[in-house]
Amino acid sequence: MVFYFKARAEVGDYTIIMGLDKYENEELIKYGFPEDIWFHVDKMSSAHVYVRMHKGETIDNISEGLLEDCAQLVKANSIQGNKVNNVDVVYTPWANLKKTASMDVGQVGFHNPKMVRTVRVEKRINEIVNRLNKTKVERTPDLRAEWEAVNAAERAERKLQLREKKRREEMERLVKDRQSELRSYKGLMVAEKMTSNKDIASSTKSLQELEDDFM
Repeated sequence: MVFYFKARAEVGDYTIIMGLDKYENEELIKYGFPEDIWFHVDKMSSAHVYVRMHKGETIDNISEGLLEDCAQLVKANSIQGNKVNNVDVVYTPWANLKKTASMDVGQVGFHNPKMVRTVRVEKRINEIVNRLNKTKVERTPDLRAEWEAVNAAERAERKLQLREKKRREEMERLVKDRQSELRSYKGLMVAEKMTSNKDIASSTKSLQELEDDFM
């Protein structure tokens, strides 16, 4: 089971995702997307929460409102973190999550600790948590199938873009070749370099003139 929440409307159309337990968390780790940002209460057990950013956006594009929604949700879904104030929540891009064979189910590390950010949550804000819970939708998705479908669509899009790029390059080459041909033709047609039949006739000696020269 995976839970889907909607962030506050004023920050834009963003979906926040949370696994039911460590097994769903494992699937979310495995089949995440480059746009996903992962959240977890620091040094405490908690749910794994993700926000799916829009295409082309990164962790730097998370607004304060969206960050607060994610941090409040992950704090509220931590048995320990929900009971105390001044909790630190860590977050990082999905691609920075590190999973090794020796780790327990749902456990993760980081490829680059410098890419992990921290936000302090002073206390639970029930207004935010309750609003998010009202948007909650439970689904049992095939995360692998969704991941494969998105990747297939992206591969098809890249192929289309590559074909379009090659077509543009071929058109540009043809235009350049044509322009080169025109410049060459114009060079041959310069008046000073042209010779008319009259010029040829006037510059060529007659048979009689040639015979007189010989004599």
